[in-house]
Amino acid sequence: MATLIRRITGTLCLVLAVACACYAFAVRNTHSGTSFWIVWLAFAALFAILGFGLLFRWWTILPRLVRGILIAVACIGLVAFGTVESCIVSKMHAQGKPDLDYVVVLGAQVRKSGPSLVLRYRLDKAIEYLDENPNTICIVSGGKGPNEPFPEAQGMADYLKEHGIAEQRILEESDSKTTEENIVNSKKMINDDNASIGVITNNFHMFRALQIADKYGLDNAQGIAAGSPPDMLVNNMVREFFAEIKFLL
Repeated sequence: MATLIRRITGTLCLVLAVACACYAFAVRNTHSGTSFWIVWLAFAALFAILGFGLLFRWWTILPRLVRGILIAVACIGLVAFGTVESCIVSKMHAQGKPDLDYVVVLGAQVRKSGPSLVLRYRLDKAIEYLDENPNTICIVSGGKGPNEPFPEAQGMADYLKEHGIAEQRILEESDSKTTEENIVNSKKMINDDNASIGVITNNFHMFRALQIADKYGLDNAQGIAAGSPPDMLVNNMVREFFAEIKFLL
C-alpha cells in the first residue's frame, strides 16, 4: 500500500512539473509574467526532483542530516506559503463602506491604447463605486514608467472621464513608481486627517496594499477589491507570496 501511494504521489509530482513548465511559457510574454516565468520553471524542476525521488528513491543516498534539513525547509516553506495565501484570499472580496470621502486607485501599466487589462479592472470598480457614491472624490495614482507613453494617473483619469465621472471628482497623483509611493503621495493630497479613505486595487493585491496603507499612516483605509484576469490569477497569487515576503523582510 505504501509503495502504491508513493508511486501515485511521484507520478502526480511529475504531472505538476509538466504543468508548471507549460504555464511558465504561457505567461512568459505577458506583463504579469515578465521574468517571473522563471519561477515557474524552478517549480517545475522542484516537482520533477520530488517526483523522481518518490519513484526511484534517490534521496536514500543522502546523509540523514541533509534529508532532515531538506524536509524541514520544505515544511517551513509550505506553512509560510499556505499562511500568506490564506491572508491574501481573506481580503480578495473586500468592498469597503459606502460614502467614503476618498478612494485611491492604485496605478498599473498604461499603453497608448489606454489602461492595461489589470488596470481596467481597478478603474471599472472605481466607476462602479463612484456612481453609487456621488460625493466621493477619486485619487488616481501612478507615474510614468520607462515603457509608458504618459503617466498612469493621466491615463486613469481619461478613462474615468470617458465613462462619465466628472473631472472635478478626480485628483491626479502622477509621481509614484511603487505601491508605497502611491499611498504616501496620495495621502499628501488629502487635507482632512479624519477623512474616510478606500483603496482600490485588484483582489490578489489587496492584502499587501492595505498593509502598506497601514504602515504609512492610512491605518483606517478600507479595501475595495476589483477583479483580475482569471487566466493570470494563479501567477499573480504566487507573485504576491514573494512580494509579501519581501515586504515583511
